[in-house]
Amino acid sequence: MKNILRSEDIWALLIGGALILFGLLIFFVLPYNDIREKNERLTADLEKEEQHPYKTVDWYHWSDAAARLSSGQTTAGKRVREILATPEKWQFNPLISLYKEAQPEADIDKQQLSGLERKARDLHGEVISRGDKAGTDVVRKAENASSQWYTAHEAAEKAKKSGASYNLFRSLPVLALLLGILFAVGAYFMKTGFLSFLKGFAGVFSLSVLAFILGGQRDISSMGFGYPLWGIVLGMLISNTTGTPSWLQPAVKTEYYIKTGLVLLGAEILFGKILSIGLPGLFVAWIVTPIVLVVTYWFGQKVLKITSRSLNITISADMSVCGVSAAIATAAASGASREELTLAVGLSMIFTSVMMVVLPGFINLVGMPEVLGGAWIGGTIDATGAVVAAGAFLGETALQVAATIKMIQNMLIGVIAFFVAYYFTRNSGENSATGSRLRLNELWLRFPKFIIGFVGASVLVSLLYHMAGDHMGEALVDRGLIRSFTKDLRGWLFCLAFVSIGLSVNIRELRSRFSGGKPLVLYACGQALNLLLTLGIAYLMFYIVFPEITEQL
Repeated sequence: MKNILRSEDIWALLIGGALILFGLLIFFVLPYNDIREKNERLTADLEKEEQHPYKTVDWYHWSDAAARLSSGQTTAGKRVREILATPEKWQFNPLISLYKEAQPEADIDKQQLSGLERKARDLHGEVISRGDKAGTDVVRKAENASSQWYTAHEAAEKAKKSGASYNLFRSLPVLALLLGILFAVGAYFMKTGFLSFLKGFAGVFSLSVLAFILGGQRDISSMGFGYPLWGIVLGMLISNTTGTPSWLQPAVKTEYYIKTGLVLLGAEILFGKILSIGLPGLFVAWIVTPIVLVVTYWFGQKVLKITSRSLNITISADMSVCGVSAAIATAAASGASREELTLAVGLSMIFTSVMMVVLPGFINLVGMPEVLGGAWIGGTIDATGAVVAAGAFLGETALQVAATIKMIQNMLIGVIAFFVAYYFTRNSGENSATGSRLRLNELWLRFPKFIIGFVGASVLVSLLYHMAGDHMGEALVDRGLIRSFTKDLRGWLFCLAFVSIGLSVNIRELRSRFSGGKPLVLYACGQALNLLLTLGIAYLMFYIVFPEITEQL
C-alpha cells in the first residue's frame, strides 16, 4: 500500500478523480432539481410562444434563457468560477488582466431598448387582436420590430458583460492555497516535505499567473502564443540563467500536474457529442491518426535515423493526435526526457500558430465547403483551442465539425499511450521466459495509470449527460461542469506543468536533441502527410460514402 501511495500516477488519478467528483457535486447533483424545474418552465413557455406566426419578444427571452441555463450560475457555481478564474485578456495595461472596476451603463441605451421592446409588444398585441397569420403586413412589421429589439438587446448584454467588474487579487491567493494543499498531500506521501512543497508551489504558481498574463495580451494571443509558450519561456529564463532555486525544486513536478489535468480532460470527452457527426468523423479521426503516427515514426527511425526512439514517438504523437496532451501521455509511456517533451511541445506550438491562420485562409481562398474545411482543420491542427479558433473563421458549421473531430482524436490518447507503452516494453531487450514476465511487469510500470482516470471520467460524465437528457445535459454538464469547472482548472494545471518544464530544462541539452534539424524535418514531413491524408479521407467520407449525413449538418 505504501508503494502505491508513492506513485505519481496514482496521486494524479486520485486528485483528478476527487476534483471531478467535487465538480459533479457542485454542478450536477446539488442544482439538479432546481435546473430541472427551470428547464421545464422554459420549455413550456417556448412551446407556448412557438404557436405564434413569428418569433416574439418573449420567444427571444425564453430561448436565450434556455440557451444560457447553467449550473454554473448557482451561488455555489459562481463562487467556484470566481476562484478558478484565469487572468483576462488585455491590450495595453496588463493590470486589466487582474482587476477592473464595473463600468457604468449608458441610460440612453436602456431607454432605446425599452422603446424598441414597447413597440414590438404593441405590434404583437395588434397581431393577436386581429388574429393575423404569417405573411400579412402587420405580422411582418411585428416580426421586424422583435428582431430589431433582439439585436439591440444582444448588444446591450454584450456591453454589460464587458463592463462587469472582477478582482483576481482576492481569488488567486485562495486558489493557490487550495491547489497547494491538495498537491502537497500527495507530495508528502511521495517523500517530498509538505511545507517545502507548499513554499515551492507558491513560486511556481506565481510564474503561472505571469504566464497567463503575458499570454493574454490580445495581439500575442491572436498569433497563437498563449500561456503554454510563456510558461516554458519564463521557466527556462530562470533555469538557464541564475538556475532554478533550491526552494522551488520540490514543487517542480511536471508530470504530477499534467497527468492530473489529463484526468480532468477525460470529463470533457462526451460520447454523445462525438456521435453527433456520425461515422464520417470517426473515420477521419480513427483511420488517419494511427496511419500518420506509425508512418511518421517509421520515417524518423528508418529514413532520418533519429537516435532517440522516445523523442521520435513523442513528436509523432504530438503531431498526429492532439498536440500537447498526446505528447505528454506518450512521453510518459515511452520514458521520454523533459528536454524531449519540451522540444515536441515547442514544435507543436510553432506549427499550430502558423496553421491556425494559414489553413482557414487557404480554405476560404479555394472556396472549400464548410464541412470539409472543418473536418480538415479538426484532423490536422494540434491544439483544441486553435482548432476552435480556426473553425470559427469559416463559420458555425465548420467550427462544430472541427471541434467534434478533435474531440474524437482526443479519445485516442489513452489507446495510443497503452500501445506505445507495450511497444517500448516489447523492445526492451528481454527475450527469456522470465523476461516475458518482466516485460508484463514493465508494461504495467511504464503504462501511465492516469489514463485509467481519463477513460473513467469520460465514461462517467458521458453516462450522466445521457441520463440527464440533451437539455439538462447541456445545462449541468456542458455549460456547468465542463465550461465552469474542468476547463479552467485544467488550464491552471497545464500552466503549472509548463512552468515546471521550463524550470527543469537545460538549453544545451535541448540543443543536442535537434540532431541537425531532424526533429523539425520529422514534424514537417509528418504534418504534410497528415494534411494530404486527412483531406482525402474527409472528402471521401463526408461527400462520397456518407453524403446524407453531410446534408444534415
